Amino acid sequence: MSRDALLDATAAWLAPLLREAPAGRPFVLGLCGAQGSGKSTLAAGLAERFERTAILSLDDLYRTKAERVALARTTHPLLATRGVPGTHDVALGLATFDALGRGEAAALPRFDKACDDRAPAGRWGHAPAGTRLLIFEGWCIGARPQPEVALIEPINALEREEDAGGLWRRAVNAALAGEYQRLFARIDRLMLLAAPGFEVVRGWRIEQERELRARAAPDAPGLMGDAEVARFIQHYERLTRHILAEMPARADCVARLAADRSLLSVHGS
Repeated sequence: MSRDALLDATAAWLAPLLREAPAGRPFVLGLCGAQGSGKSTLAAGLAERFERTAILSLDDLYRTKAERVALARTTHPLLATRGVPGTHDVALGLATFDALGRGEAAALPRFDKACDDRAPAGRWGHAPAGTRLLIFEGWCIGARPQPEVALIEPINALEREEDAGGLWRRAVNAALAGEYQRLFARIDRLMLLAAPGFEVVRGWRIEQERELRARAAPDAPGLMGDAEVARFIQHYERLTRHILAEMPARADCVARLAADRSLLSVHGS
């Protein structure tokens, strides 16, 4: 099936849910998928299909660079790298949800990945008053924490060499078990774009970074080469594998993707 099939199938599943949703606040679609799985493309397509739609990316809620540097000093050096639970400003996300829930217009935060820092407020997006659909997309949207026993053994070279004692992964898991669940509780329906396995994510993420480099200035900071991407995605590996194992059984809609990101199947409740 083509990539357009994913948009068509998702829109067909979502339309009756929107018709039946109570008025007065946005219907929140949580869209989870590994890096490079096509979340942003799908969200943009849905925004074209449904009026009064706003998109909020979990990536745009990253803490500022200075805040992450402070976390690295006080908790663990790996928290300087954006991505995992603990590196997002959850309070900012909740405030955005609150404003939209009151029917107000709301500023939508933006993060500049080329600079690895939050964009100035003047470059933020805006959701209009009376937003009907809010698509909340991100690589670990709706994720649940792992049991303590699953954290004991390192899962890759990054964890073995830079988190041998498990402090970082336990801090990430604790953050996910805490304030992130308050954020995810705002979701009305959860959809998972299920990669065939973590093994394809490296190639998907390298494609993303190459596109980012092509659009950015040659001397822009924060851009990564292929080898840097390979290390970077190790920060995401543990939770991505966990999501692919446990989320399909409970997500409201699961779209299974092939290695080329074409759609294999969609199952929605």
